[in-house]
Amino acid sequence: MKLSELADKTNSKIEQGQKDSEIKAAAGLDIAKSGEITFLANPKYTPQVKETEASAIFLSEGVEIKRDDIAILRAKDAYVAYTMALREFHPMPEIIPSIHQTAVIDETSEIAKDVEIQANVVIGKNCKIESGVKIFPNTTIYDDVKIGKHSIIHSNVAIRENTEIGENCIIHNNSTIGSDGFGYAKTEDSKWLKIPQVGRVILEDDVEIGANTAIDCASVGESKIKRGAKLDNLVQIGHSCTVDEDALICSQTGLAGSSVIGKRVILAGQVGIAGHLKVGDDVVVTAKSATSHDVENGKVISGVPAFDNRDWLRSTAAFRRLGEIAKTVRKLEKLLKNKK
Repeated sequence: MKLSELADKTNSKIEQGQKDSEIKAAAGLDIAKSGEITFLANPKYTPQVKETEASAIFLSEGVEIKRDDIAILRAKDAYVAYTMALREFHPMPEIIPSIHQTAVIDETSEIAKDVEIQANVVIGKNCKIESGVKIFPNTTIYDDVKIGKHSIIHSNVAIRENTEIGENCIIHNNSTIGSDGFGYAKTEDSKWLKIPQVGRVILEDDVEIGANTAIDCASVGESKIKRGAKLDNLVQIGHSCTVDEDALICSQTGLAGSSVIGKRVILAGQVGIAGHLKVGDDVVVTAKSATSHDVENGKVISGVPAFDNRDWLRSTAAFRRLGEIAKTVRKLEKLLKNKK
C-alpha cells in the first residue's frame, strides 16, 4: 500500500517522506522492519525512535522526532491511526456461505442464505440467523435466539434461549450467553429453593464478548449489554445487569445482580461490583478494587471498599509507613509517661 493511500485510510497527513513509497505492514517501534509503519503516541518512548528500523511512523499531535530517514504521518491520535492501519493490513476474512453437513438446525429456524455455519453447530427452534453471520464449530444455540447481521460466534459458545444478539457482534470461545441467574430463596427448613430465571439477555450492536465469559439472563425482564461495550475474558455479569454504551470491562471482573454500569465506564481487572448499584458515566475503577455503594459520574476510585483514587494513593503511601509510625508513637508515649 502506498504511503498516500495509507494516510487517506487512517485520517492522517504526510509530513515527511515520499507519498508513493510502499508500506506493507504495521508493527511496534521495537520490532518494525523496513517497509513497515510504526507509531509514537507517548513522548516517553521517544528514545526508541532512534533504534527503530521502520520506514514510516505515525506521530500524535505535539510529538516530535529527529530523524530525516523515516516518513512521518501526522495524526490526531497516533495509536488510533496505527490501529486503523493494522485493520487495513489484516482485514477480517470473508465468510464462505455454507452449512456443514454435520450441523443440526431445527426446521422452524430462519437462516439467511449468506451465512457460514461450521461443523457440529446445533441451532434450536424458531431461531433467526441474519445475513453475513459466521458460526464456528461446536456452538450450541438454544430456541428463540436471534443473531444480527455480520456477527461472529466462535467455537464452543453456548447461547441460551430467547437471547438477542445485535449486528457486528463478536463472541469468543467458550462463553455462555443467557445462563441462569444465581437466584435462590431460603425455605423454612433452611434449604435453597431455585428461583426460575425467565428473563433474557440482549447484546446490542458492536458488542464484543471475550473467551470464557458468562452473562446471566434476568430473573424477569432483561440483562442488557448496550452498543459498543467490550467485555474481556473471564468476566461474570450477574442477572438483570445493564452495561451501557462503550463500557470496557476487563478480565476477572464480576458484577452482582441488578448492577447498572454507565456509559464509557472502565472496570479494570478483578473489580467487584456489589448488587443493585449504579456506576455513573465515565467512571474508572482501578484493578482489584470493589465498591459497595453507588459511584458518581466521572469518578476514579480504588481500593476495597473503593474510594477516591487520589485519597487511596495517599492512604497506601501512609500504610507502608505504619510500622515506622507505630514505633514513633510508642516512643512519644514513653517520653510523655516519663515526664509525668
